[in-house]
Amino acid sequence: MTKRHISLPLAAEEGVRAFIDEVDERLSGEEDTCDVVQDVLVDLYGDREAYERWQAGEDVSNAERVRLQGYDPCNSTLESEYYAEKNEEKFKRSKHLQWLWRQFDATPMADNVEFALRFRQMLADHLFEEAGENLRLFKGITMTYGHNIRVGDNTVIHDDVHLDDRGRLTIGNRVSISDGVHLYSHDHDIVDQTAVENFHTVVEDDARVTYDAMVRAGCKVGENSVVGARSVVQGDIPAHHVAVGTPAKSVKIKPGWEDEAEPLEAGGENRQAERKIPYDLPDGIDVFDEFGRDIESPN
Repeated sequence: MTKRHISLPLAAEEGVRAFIDEVDERLSGEEDTCDVVQDVLVDLYGDREAYERWQAGEDVSNAERVRLQGYDPCNSTLESEYYAEKNEEKFKRSKHLQWLWRQFDATPMADNVEFALRFRQMLADHLFEEAGENLRLFKGITMTYGHNIRVGDNTVIHDDVHLDDRGRLTIGNRVSISDGVHLYSHDHDIVDQTAVENFHTVVEDDARVTYDAMVRAGCKVGENSVVGARSVVQGDIPAHHVAVGTPAKSVKIKPGWEDEAEPLEAGGENRQAERKIPYDLPDGIDVFDEFGRDIESPN
């Protein structure tokens, strides 16, 4: 075995359990999520005294005011907030929970693995569309919304992974997503990059996507397959195959699975069209083009 169980000292364990249960109970209740997130962050950052001074109308510096206001997710913006096709009703809550996730990861407590894994599991239960049991969600995971992510049981997602759920992202049971992986579910038009299409991206049970790899929107990584380090998945990877390179291609079948797998030359199909997620934009939105380019071709 490569891992062993580790326990916190009893006093630390009691504090961790009490804190996580308290936040979980508040997020499950009738309180406004913004208020809960703000309250939790004020205490996590040890800023209760300054916050109380500010609330009492006493003088605070401009820097203190900006910092204290920033604990309230309603005073923040995220990149995904600018995406016009998002589900506004779901995003109202997921933005607040994602803010808590990101700001927690910026605290020293995020490096206390036993505490942090359990805290993120609790947050995932509230944020994701579906969060399985016994998830191990490490530091620096980012997501677009969170509410379009489904993850199965006993899955591990390592440091600095980006889960793009602008479309929809499904990750199965017992999956390993290594450090620095990017899983995408949206794509841009090659001429007009302001034109976006969303897709359903799938990583099936028991698959491994290894260090710094990228899975393009609308692809499927098959059951029990492996994507090699720094590979770029541009088409479907069949079950039990090992795929490497840019674009990723199958180079072998996992030993012992030869009779279960498709032939080595199988796979690689781009099935984006089958997994496209259509959307309608609301009327009267205030649209802006951040690039301001002239995209008319010479021809």
